[in-house]
Amino acid sequence: MRARSTLVLAALLAAAAPARGQAPAATAPLLAPLDALAGELDALYVDLHRTPELSFREERTAARMAARLAALGFDVTTGVGGTGVVGVLGNGPGPTVMLRTDLDGLPVQERTGLLFASRATAVDPAGATVGVMHACGHDLHMTAWVGAATLLSRGRDRWSGTLVMVGQPAEERGSGARAMLADGLFTRFPRPDFALALHAMPSLPAGSVGIGEGPVLASVDSVDVTIHGRGGHGAMPHQTVDPIVIAARTVLALQTIVSRERSPFDPVVVTVGSFHAGTKHNVVPDEARLQLTVRAYSPATREKVLASIERIVRAEAEASAAPRPPEVKVSEPVPATVNDAALARRVRESVARALPDGALRGQEPVTAAEDFAEYGRAGVPSVMFWLGSAPPALLEASERGGPRVPPLHSAEFAPDRVPATRAGVTALVAAALDLLGRR
Repeated sequence: MRARSTLVLAALLAAAAPARGQAPAATAPLLAPLDALAGELDALYVDLHRTPELSFREERTAARMAARLAALGFDVTTGVGGTGVVGVLGNGPGPTVMLRTDLDGLPVQERTGLLFASRATAVDPAGATVGVMHACGHDLHMTAWVGAATLLSRGRDRWSGTLVMVGQPAEERGSGARAMLADGLFTRFPRPDFALALHAMPSLPAGSVGIGEGPVLASVDSVDVTIHGRGGHGAMPHQTVDPIVIAARTVLALQTIVSRERSPFDPVVVTVGSFHAGTKHNVVPDEARLQLTVRAYSPATREKVLASIERIVRAEAEASAAPRPPEVKVSEPVPATVNDAALARRVRESVARALPDGALRGQEPVTAAEDFAEYGRAGVPSVMFWLGSAPPALLEASERGGPRVPPLHSAEFAPDRVPATRAGVTALVAAALDLLGRR
């Protein structure tokens, strides 16, 4: 089956590929209106940035995306996988290409100082009122996605096939892609031959695009550990089994997974993000809780690391005569994002032709995670590329030891939106047009 799938993909890529040097002539007319569209796209970005919504609550955002697609002639379906949006534009025989954007914001109180900074709030699952911000660039993704849909729909006399625009909810919870797939994304709508997406990258200058092959983002698992002890008076610890001491030893022992159990050529992250125990100075509690995040690039490594965590947690508890075995719960799994190598090379060539010289960059894998991976795992050749978002002068100063460029998920994250939007639209249009059939 693997050999047959590879042959099918090769045939699709060959059928969709223009002769070398043909892409600029085909792409340039579609991109020509981009200057005139820039003001409209910037207004859309500002509006989206002001009005972020949390995962699976993206009602206004989804409605805006749906309205844009409908106005362009797409057959639009809303409510897919919760608040997801699917727009289908059939344009004769040819490949089916899917362009995906994410819709949701983060529970972050914005501190950018922008005139259009978000002042949105929401009640989180714990019942607390939190600020909401597009701190991961999803507003930028949506703006480039709308721009690409606009230019491709207006230029449909230059391509043949089917364009599927997917507005996905809940990327930040790692479950939106699964929700859309479970709701029939690849059965109710045309199944794509290729899937493309982009993501803001503040380590690249705005106006640039980075495209890698193979693993580009890590898998992620959340691990919750509960260690049971026997509480008592802090003045008489010999009458207790102290779960804080057990948990502290466990935290240190977990560090050996990366440093002593895994090859340095197979990157892994095991981070203890929280440690909760006790309520008062002189009380030994009955339990301690740890929360971990785990990142890896291959399923085999992921399984080995999770097994090591469970082994260490249980061994430390047993060594301390804990009255009950610890509990280890793994949740919120997201697979690694792996760019199909043949498709990535094809996309690199088409995007390189469309961007200015020097704007196409290489990009090393990063240990963040993205549930765009689910579409590739469902058997669709996929590529996610990086959209440079940093103001070039700020990035250069940071590389010389100046103030850092605010990273993704920072309350100060503010992409250089105009050149980033232009590069994003250009890359999406060039890649999609290269994969669609020619008229």
